[in-house]
Amino acid sequence: MSPAAQIMALLAAIMIPLLIVGIFMIVCMWMIYSKANKPGWACIIPIYSIVVLLEIVGKPWWWLLLMLIPIVNIVIFIMVLNLLSKSFGQGVGFTLGLLFVGIVFYPILAFSSSIKYVGPGGVAPATIA
Repeated sequence: MSPAAQIMALLAAIMIPLLIVGIFMIVCMWMIYSKANKPGWACIIPIYSIVVLLEIVGKPWWWLLLMLIPIVNIVIFIMVLNLLSKSFGQGVGFTLGLLFVGIVFYPILAFSSSIKYVGPGGVAPATIA
């Protein structure tokens, strides 16, 4: 086997599992958006997906601009993850799970029937009596 063929085989061995995990995470985000009464397809549109995510967590669209600033974007990302956890009635522990073990916690958020969307930032919308 030539060196070029070996390199291509190695790349395929790396890329195929990454592609499978990527598609699985898209499905998870689709389900999360759907649980929050947003269009699931919005998770695959690059910038629009972040705008919809900000709507889910109850933050204004201009937070997207904060995500473009180095270092600040890390803080904003963690805040959005925390608000996403709260929006589904979860706490800081779940936020840490989403941050560090996302491959496990995003599917839990997406497919668990016991986890429901509470409202933006975990505050239920006021109902008119």
